[in-house]
Formats: sequence, structure tokens, C-alpha cells
Amino acid sequence: MLPDREHDGVLSGVRVADFSRVLAGPYATMMLADFGADVIKIEPPGGDETRAWTPPVDARGQSTYFGGVNRGKRSLLLDLTDAADLATAKRLALEADVVVENFRPGVMARFGLDYETVRGENPSAVYCSVTGFGAVGGAAMPGYDLLVQAVGGLMSITGPVDGEPSKVGVALVDVLTGLNAVTGILLALRERERTGVGQRVEVDLMTSLLSALANQASSTLATGEAPARLGNAHPSIAPYELFEARDRPLVIAVGNDRQFAALADALGAPGLASDARFASNRLRVRHRAELRAILAGLLAGKKARDWVEVLTSSRVPAGLVNDVAEAFELAGRLGLEPVVDLPGAGSDPVRSVANPIHLSATPARPRVPSPELGSRGAGVTWR
Repeated sequence: MLPDREHDGVLSGVRVADFSRVLAGPYATMMLADFGADVIKIEPPGGDETRAWTPPVDARGQSTYFGGVNRGKRSLLLDLTDAADLATAKRLALEADVVVENFRPGVMARFGLDYETVRGENPSAVYCSVTGFGAVGGAAMPGYDLLVQAVGGLMSITGPVDGEPSKVGVALVDVLTGLNAVTGILLALRERERTGVGQRVEVDLMTSLLSALANQASSTLATGEAPARLGNAHPSIAPYELFEARDRPLVIAVGNDRQFAALADALGAPGLASDARFASNRLRVRHRAELRAILAGLLAGKKARDWVEVLTSSRVPAGLVNDVAEAFELAGRLGLEPVVDLPGAGSDPVRSVANPIHLSATPARPRVPSPELGSRGAGVTWR
């Protein structure tokens, strides 16, 4: 059963025609659905390709990849090459508050669903386009996350110092771009409240990544020198990296001199804080290799969990290198409620990652899991 759209969150009453697929666009529209937007996911025959990305599957036998970014939506199966289906798609776009698409530049125009056409008949629409490399010089470049991590510089600073460049273990650029899309859509809706007029929101994977490179990007622009891989170390802070304890790795993230002095005391080596090589962060960065060797020797004497307890009690940021299951367990112990159970097949719920945005008055309320192909779409009408 669909949630009550009239009283279901801060975005209740916002209607979204979602032509996007795979990850960046669907992640954005799922975030909108969590806060009450009515999202119609328009899928081609066969559905979003991530429906076939299995295993693993959830309690209903549905792809967990697809399910992880499409909860709370309705699915409408439309073949845009069919005249009747295209007419339905156009009607939805012309009645929507928000249109989201991530086709290659030019594809939506071919179907008469591009921004200019939609704006001509629906000037209040917020139209969000998600691309890999923009709609001008990079229009022909395929927007795959791995490709963007490579050409966007992220792989050059990720991985072992003496090893090969590495990708991040999740399609992080897609997720970042999806979050930028949410931000842009909400900003455009806010402006529409003042003017009554929508606008186009454009986000792309390439500039989303460059922005997310943060200090690595700003240092490159300031110095003209590209940063190198440092493994798990930090270019501007030390010690801020991974160490091996007796049984398993842990990380220590010292951000200031007080924390370093506390670390030295906790390790039973208080003289490190006054050592001329390590008396300030700048000096610790300069003598990183020497400091690392000393700390590695001290940390090898105890189990990682014991060190984490000692260091945390001394207000030194430290933690185990958890796997994903352990990370959920930790978040649960901390009272963060990281999982939401949604109604599934029979008595088995579909477990889903909770929305990370917490509003005190109008919280996210995921109610239903991702739709079966074409379900919840029959007889779709908004007006």
C-alpha cells in the first residue's frame, strides 16, 4: 500500500517524473521519495538494467543493487518508441513538479522530452539532467563511475604508495552526484516558491568529483602540483592512517597536538610529544616515516580492540577497520538506527539503509520497498 501522499513529509505533494536509471539519478529520486515526494519511475521494456544485476538478492528475490536506490517509488513501464507510451510519458513530464533524467545528451530531445520542450508547456517544472561529463564537450563520453574515478583524478590518489591506482570500493562518484542533484532540485524548488517559475538543474559526475576532492583539489590549484598516492596516510596530518596491531588493523586519526600528546601517553611513550621531530603537526608530517615506524612498533604489542578502548578513553580518535556488517552493528549500538525494515514478501521484511538526513519535525519516512517492474503504475494520474 502506498503511503498517504497528502501528509507524508516535507515534500508531500511534489510530483517527480523519474526517467533516470542505474545509480546517480535513482539515488537522488529515492532521497526525494523518502521525504514524501510521489516518484513515478518510468522504465523501459525490461526495466532499469540494475534489476538484472544479481546476485545478491533481497527477501523478495529482487536485485539488492536496484532495491538499494529505488524504494518508495512507483514503476511505470513505457516504451518511448511507442507513440501511445510516449504520449503518456509526455503527459507525466508536463504535469510534474520535477523531471529527472540521465540519458546521453540529445536523447530526451529526440523524444520531445527535453528541457526546452517541457518548459514551453510546463514553465514551473524543475528539470534535472545528470550527465557524466556535461552536455557540451563531453556529451559523447559515457558516464561510468569507474571511468570518472580514473580521469577525474581520484584513482591517482587512492591505493598503496608503490602499488597501482585504485578505485574506491563503491560507485562513490555516482552517489556524490546524486546528492548534488538533490541539492540542486531543492534549491530550484525553493526559488520556484518565490517566482512560480522552474529552471534547469545540471549536475555531472566529473565536476561533482572535482568538487569532492576538497583539500586535494585546492592544493593542486594553489601549488600547481598534483598530489601523489599516500596509501592510508594523509597529505597534511600525521599520524592519520592505518596501523597493524597484534591481531588486526586499526586507524588512528590525530588532528592536533593535544591528541598527539594523549596518544604518546596512552602508548607509554610520553617523550614522543616533546621529541623535536614530532613537536608539531608540520614536523610530524615532515618526519612521517620515522614516526610511523615508532608507532607501529608500540602498537604491535596489543590487540586492536584493546588499543581502541585505551585510545578512545584518552580522547584519541581511533577505531577498528570494520567490514560493512560490523559497521552496521556499530551504528546500531550507537543508537543511530541505520536500518529500516520495509514490508516484503510474506513475513520477511526488506532491510534497507536508513536515510541519513534527520529532520526533527518532518523526518524521512520510507514506507515501501522498491517496486516490482511496472507495479504501482497502472492508471497513474496526478490531476
